[in-house]
Amino acid sequence: MHFTLLYSYFSSAVSSPLYSCQLQGQFHLNGMHKAGDVLIGGLFKVHFFSVFPDLSFTSEPQQPTCHGFDVLGFRRAQTMAFAIDEINRKSNLLPNVTLGYSLYDNCANLGIGFSAALYLVSGQEEQFILDESCVGSPPVLGIVGDSSSTRSIAVSSVLGLYRVPMVSYFATCSCLSDRQKFPSFFRTIPSDAFQVRAMIQILKHFSWTWAGLLVSDDDYGLHAARLFQSDLAQSGEGCLAYFKVLPWSNDEAELRKIVDVMKKSTARVVIVFAHERNMINVMEEVVRQNVTGLQWITSEALTTAIVLQTPRLMPYLAGTLGIAIRRGEIPGLREFFLQTRPDQHHNNSYGNSMVNQFWEYTFQCKFAPPAAGVDAGAALCTGQEDLENVETDFLDVSNLRPEYNVYKAVYALAYALDDMLQCVPGRGPFSGHSCGNLKGLKPWQLLYYLEKVNFTTSFGDQVSFDENGDALPVYDIVNWLWLPDGRIKIQNVGDVKRTGFKREELTIYEDKIFWNFESKEPPRSVCSESCPPGTRMARKKGQPVCCFDCIPCSEGKISNETGLYLVLNMAVCRHMINMYLKTVPFFIDSLDCSSCPDDFWPSPQRDRCVPKKTEFLSYNEPLGICLTATSLLGTCICAVVLSIFIYHRRTPIVRANNSELSFQILLSLQLCFLCSLLFIGRPRRWTCQLRHAAFGISFVLCVSCILVKTMVVLAVFKASKPGGGASLKWFGVLQQRGTVMVLTSIQAAICTAWLVSASPTPHKNTQYHNDKIVYECAVGSTIAFAVLLGYIGSLAILSVLIAFISRNLPDSFNEAKLITFSMLIFCAVWVAFVPAYISSPGKYADAVEVFAILASSFGLLVALFGPKCYIILLRPERNTKKAIMGRGIES
Repeated sequence: MHFTLLYSYFSSAVSSPLYSCQLQGQFHLNGMHKAGDVLIGGLFKVHFFSVFPDLSFTSEPQQPTCHGFDVLGFRRAQTMAFAIDEINRKSNLLPNVTLGYSLYDNCANLGIGFSAALYLVSGQEEQFILDESCVGSPPVLGIVGDSSSTRSIAVSSVLGLYRVPMVSYFATCSCLSDRQKFPSFFRTIPSDAFQVRAMIQILKHFSWTWAGLLVSDDDYGLHAARLFQSDLAQSGEGCLAYFKVLPWSNDEAELRKIVDVMKKSTARVVIVFAHERNMINVMEEVVRQNVTGLQWITSEALTTAIVLQTPRLMPYLAGTLGIAIRRGEIPGLREFFLQTRPDQHHNNSYGNSMVNQFWEYTFQCKFAPPAAGVDAGAALCTGQEDLENVETDFLDVSNLRPEYNVYKAVYALAYALDDMLQCVPGRGPFSGHSCGNLKGLKPWQLLYYLEKVNFTTSFGDQVSFDENGDALPVYDIVNWLWLPDGRIKIQNVGDVKRTGFKREELTIYEDKIFWNFESKEPPRSVCSESCPPGTRMARKKGQPVCCFDCIPCSEGKISNETGLYLVLNMAVCRHMINMYLKTVPFFIDSLDCSSCPDDFWPSPQRDRCVPKKTEFLSYNEPLGICLTATSLLGTCICAVVLSIFIYHRRTPIVRANNSELSFQILLSLQLCFLCSLLFIGRPRRWTCQLRHAAFGISFVLCVSCILVKTMVVLAVFKASKPGGGASLKWFGVLQQRGTVMVLTSIQAAICTAWLVSASPTPHKNTQYHNDKIVYECAVGSTIAFAVLLGYIGSLAILSVLIAFISRNLPDSFNEAKLITFSMLIFCAVWVAFVPAYISSPGKYADAVEVFAILASSFGLLVALFGPKCYIILLRPERNTKKAIMGRGIES
């Protein structure tokens, strides 16, 4: 590394004797210069590569030579010269100050670029004197450059120590945003951090979740790769199929391996963060292996690379999408280019050799003696050749991108200097409210104003720097259009910019994009196709998250965006959900299927939630119809029997054994038949509360009447015996009514306590069937229900016992056998009811209870009133007192 003395920045007075300073070494650099009151330095890549001599150190080392003239690099250098010339002609910017420049060629080499930077900040005179007047070449105000991130890192790390401003137009490495390491670095191009996020936005826009990544083996490529991998993983928008570092040399074996990976991979999208030199090497191997069908996405370093836009490469690179520097328009630039003329008076020196080399390259001639690197056999240059008569990219100002950044960088330094010179003494920002001045200018003073610079170009773009020295981020999205005539056109198809919320806003006009595929549509680039509705992702072991198998959702779950919305919140609007999904990394292909809400169930395809089927004992189904018909039939039969008994109420068989109790039994049986209807139909609060109360009270009324009737039969029979008349005084009409009322009131009290303490309520039961909702009445209190049934059962058992005691009474006089038989049927039905009820799910439990009510009611009705109706209707001759008393009737 070459070192020079940086004495020219020390402007403090030096007392005599005067000190003589001499440069340690001098570099033969290709350059371009113009004198001025203040100089601005520039570093540009005007040659593609350099050759260094053998460093044996047995003699003074020779200077390196540069080869492969870069017309676009020279055009950028000339754009800087134009910007300074334009500023000098303006009366409202830096009046009375003439800007000059010193521009050097770095030959795409770090050592040469670093030497040029040191040359700029230390002065170019071989020897100069430092005294109070500071005689000697003026230092540069700042440096515009470098075009490479690696060279910018090296140069800025040294210039930052002296706070010398450096404004790059092409270095994008995000590492340069570190203000602690690079305090004096600025740039008019967005950093790679923004460019990486812009590329991820493009992947997301086209649903490309599977891509390959190629990067150059330098700070630019490796930093971009780390950023891309980190941001891609954090965003959850995709995965990398492969990641390869491109060699600088033309290593055929390594390039063959890289292209083999690209060829075998299922990724159809390839992202490239590299330089022209890297890309040319890999594209040669792509052509050799004929790897087609790839969609390339390039960074700003390659997007406008003319060396790649050749007919040989277009079958492979046509349709490329690229992140491009914002295109600008610079009025008068082409006219300035046409005024370019070689310096024939100093063509032997390296002072203005850059223009001479351009002239020799463009017109394929040579000056006498020829400039370095030019074929000695070429024709002599006259310097009067006409640029308009030759086809050269130098004059093409239709697609100014890096040049526009150079233009903005020069103006940023000029506006910063102008703001400093407009400072009013006593109101300055520095210590003691002092101001900077041109004669005693300190580099850090200009940095203060450069950080606050804010202006608008003639093209309408605002230029300012954030706290990291980065410009306002904006990129164009371009597409390589392959025209039918074989020409290549780079056209804008959108842009990406940062919004007020520091998010990337992507705009793409898909109808303008040329797709280099037979379908003329965007390719599919996924590791695994999205899981169809009704399935979920199952990641493949050892592979990225984008590679997965699809497994059907388990029972009761779905996988679909609509289903997710329903599960999240059925009442939340779609807009709010979209905002949520943008905030949280999210794949539609979820690792887990989503459960449906309680009242919903997956469709057969398991792609959406549908309302569950509802089940209850309905009037419309066959079972409900049969039970309803049976209930109404029983009610009607009771009404008929009641009518018969009322009509024949004066006959002995009706009057026997207290006809009032018989009427009460018939009425209670009607209520029993009718209460069964409360168990049919959709359960509601009032039906749930009423069904068991009506059932319990009706049956207690019926059974208590039977119990009293049985007791009366037994008492009458005993009273017929000598000395048994006293027993009848306890079974008068009032006592019978009172007994029935008391026994029924107890059941009514039990029901009231039940309804007050734990009332039955409608209940949606999902335990029986996952895909059905069973509407049922929850009993509320199992104990109360058991007490209700137990009370009915105790009365029934008591009736059976008393009737059983009365079984041996005379047949003609005895009704106890009928009561015994009827109560046995009643008890048998309800004993069978308990296990059947417990084991029956859903509506069938209600059906079992209804069946028990109807069966027991019919049993009582038939057993108690069937024989009497038979005698009344078919054997009226037996409906006499004598017959009933057992006298005068033939058997």
